[in-house]
Amino acid sequence: MAAASPIRLTGLRAATLLLLALLPCLAMAQGRRGRGDPTAYFDDFRDQSLSWPIPAAFQEDVFTFARLKHGFGGGIGYGRRVSWAEDYPLADQTLPFRLHQTTSLSVRPGPNPIDFAKEDLEKYPFVYLSGVERMALKETEVTLLRNYLLNGGFVMVDNFWGDAAWTNFAAQMKRVFPDRTPVQLPLNHPIFHCVYDFKSQPQMPSAGVWGNFNIFYDPSRDYEIMGHDPHYFAINDDKGRMMMIICHNNHYGDGWEHEGDDISYFHVISEGMAYPMFINILFYAMAH
Repeated sequence: MAAASPIRLTGLRAATLLLLALLPCLAMAQGRRGRGDPTAYFDDFRDQSLSWPIPAAFQEDVFTFARLKHGFGGGIGYGRRVSWAEDYPLADQTLPFRLHQTTSLSVRPGPNPIDFAKEDLEKYPFVYLSGVERMALKETEVTLLRNYLLNGGFVMVDNFWGDAAWTNFAAQMKRVFPDRTPVQLPLNHPIFHCVYDFKSQPQMPSAGVWGNFNIFYDPSRDYEIMGHDPHYFAINDDKGRMMMIICHNNHYGDGWEHEGDDISYFHVISEGMAYPMFINILFYAMAH
């Protein structure tokens, strides 16, 4: 078997720019939150452009939020709409926009969906994998994902709830790594404190659940075994590098997509957790 190519971060220059750019995030965000207007930065985006130019010389020296497309319909799950495209494309536009707006990080405008293909995966060191409760990987995708992760790639998994969804996703990961088991992350793990200091593990409810029930978990799912609290798991390589973070009982995509729907959802979920914790995850992934 031919050796897999290392994941391209567009050179050490891009990695350095990324890390240095993320460092000011906390101070900048805290500064804007100190303003007296409770609606500051709340935006429904109806009159907002979510695109900006990137100088030609820096087309490769930017962070790209890449959403990985995948097949679904297999395994255990529910009949509701659950796929890679849930929250797409608006979530993939608002997240880069907020990073561009509130940090000094160079960011490519979204959306940027990518195919489950070697030539696409190798371009992006950070990939977002969502709607996985019924994900069914092809054998070729199992190999592609394994090689991507072992050669320096990082995956953030989001948007699945309950025991059945976890059972199916864990079975898919066991195909990718038969000899590795996801490790649950405790609150004292650095990923919860490296930029923003979280006092509890954040949980992003779907916007509809928040609006109808004002709770943080989807009440329609099965929680008899694992419960409805948020769970964060990691899959690490042989050197202890985190290759994947799994955000179970969470829906970060809604925290980005629906920030403009309701001011309380914006302040508590989007501004309070969805954006800050993503910055933590991104910083930790790139720093390690």
